[in-house]
This record gives sequence, C-alpha cells and structure tokens, in this order.
Amino acid sequence: MDFARPHLLAIEGLHPPEIHALLDLAESYALLNRSGKTQRDILRGRTLINLFFEDSTRTRTSFELAGKRLGADVINMSVSTSSVNKGETLLDTASTLNAMHCDLLVVRHSQSGAPNLLAQKVDAAVINAGDGTHEHPTQALLDALTIRRHKGRLEGLTVAICGDVLHSRVARSNIYLLASLGSQVRLIGPPTLIPGAADRLGVEVFHDMDRGLDGADVVMMLRLQRERMKSGLVPSEREYFRFFGLNEARLAKAKPDAIIMHPGPMNRGVEIESRVADDPVRSVIKEQVEMGVAVRMAVLDALARQRSRLPSSRPV
Repeated sequence: MDFARPHLLAIEGLHPPEIHALLDLAESYALLNRSGKTQRDILRGRTLINLFFEDSTRTRTSFELAGKRLGADVINMSVSTSSVNKGETLLDTASTLNAMHCDLLVVRHSQSGAPNLLAQKVDAAVINAGDGTHEHPTQALLDALTIRRHKGRLEGLTVAICGDVLHSRVARSNIYLLASLGSQVRLIGPPTLIPGAADRLGVEVFHDMDRGLDGADVVMMLRLQRERMKSGLVPSEREYFRFFGLNEARLAKAKPDAIIMHPGPMNRGVEIESRVADDPVRSVIKEQVEMGVAVRMAVLDALARQRSRLPSSRPV
C-alpha cells in the first residue's frame, strides 16, 4: 500500500496517495466490522499502549477496540495514577516505554509536539491522538471516510467548519486533509475564534453563519473549548448560539442533501440544536464514531506493516 511512514503524527505533509491508501484500507475494515467478522490476527504478538495525558472517551475506546479486533495486546496507561503525575518527565516516560518493548504507541497530550518528541525517542510506531491545538490526524481521516461514504468523493465538495476553529486540532487536520484532496473549505465563526493566519491555509472565512452555509455539502460543527480559552472570546453561550448555533433554519441555507457532522463531545444548545444533531437522515455523527474504529484499525495495520520492514529504532 502507498503508506510507508514509521509514524502518524500529522495530516500536514501527507500526500494524497497516502491519504487515499489509508481511507481505502479503512473502508475494507468498515465493511468487515459490519459483517461481524471482526477478529483478525494481523497484530498478534504486538503490544499497543494507549498513553493519554488528556481525558478521552471516543478516541481511547476506539483505539482500544481497534487494537483488540486486530489481535494486539492492549494496555491503557492512566496518567492520573502514573509516575507522570508524580513529576516524571516525558523523556523518562519514553525510557520506560522502551523498556516495555511496545510496538505501537497512541499518544494524546495537552502540549503541541509531544507525540513528535516521543516518536524521536521510543522504539515504537507513534500515533498522534491529539496534541494541544496542533493536530488530530485520525479524526480527520474518519471524517473524510464518513464524507466519502455519503458523497462518493471529496474532490469538489464545499465543507463548512463552524465554531471554535482557533482552539480546534480537529479543524486544523481537516483543513489540511480536505484541501489536499480537492475540497473547498469554509471556516465560520466569530473573529475571536478564527485563527489570524486562516487566509494562508487556502480557506474562505465567514463571520456570518447564513452566508457561510450557503450551498455547503457538509456542515461540520465544533464545540466551544472553554478549557483552552481566555476570557472574553465569546459574550455568553446563549449569545453564541444565537449567532453561530446550528438550527433547522440555518441548516436550510446548505444544500438539501448536506450532511451534519460533529467530532464530539457535543454541547447541545450551544453549538448545535438537538433536533438537528439527531436528524435521522442528515446527521452522520453516530457513523463518525463507527468509522473511527475502522480508521484506527487501518492506521494500526499500516504502521505495523511498515514497522515489520524497518530495523529497530535507537533506544533513549
């Protein structure tokens, strides 16, 4: 397959054939999972460690399920009860992980660049499960797979990413991936929540929801990341929903067959109305979760194949 990298740290820098290779492999796993024949032996004898320095439900659980469905030995390391919480440095953690001889390491960290640093120090394939406000590559891949399954393509689509783009690593990864594969990306949100350098990313920026959603094929909502915000970026959640919340009236501005997406967790009544989020025809939010398992199976599979071809990396 056309994916020969030792790690998956970001979407930025990946070439379209590499992205398509992962999406095609993930599609095969999506079909396999739906058939009920999910247990494989591709990762038998391999150890997968989920190292999460930030809380997560969907991402960690889907990586755990993906690893188990491929036959890996899966270990979830709880940072809140580990030596890291007692003052151990990231490099000390890398040394410990090397001593465990793990094969695949999934990392989520509050600091941008932490997975990249670990990739330089551990003898394992490292997957970035979200680092600071930098990237979340597997989320962008599962979003792309979901879109492709519904629209049949990514090229030529208009994708509106709405909300707190400034703090969203999901938005950043999606911008890189969608632009690389020929989608037209729009960013919609208040000026305080749009990155200052957005114009250099090859996207259109809108501060009016109705204008931004006009003719969109895909509407991707983002939550307000209060934990990363400085005060004063939005006046109140009520005011935010009034101007930037997705309701049925605003959705009507998009194409009649536009799909609704959200990476989760959702803040109902803040960025999205429940009736829209639960729309049985247009909302694909639950399918995004399903595709997350398939995409992460594909990533683990691809990296394990590449790892089998490479000599052992240097120790810390």
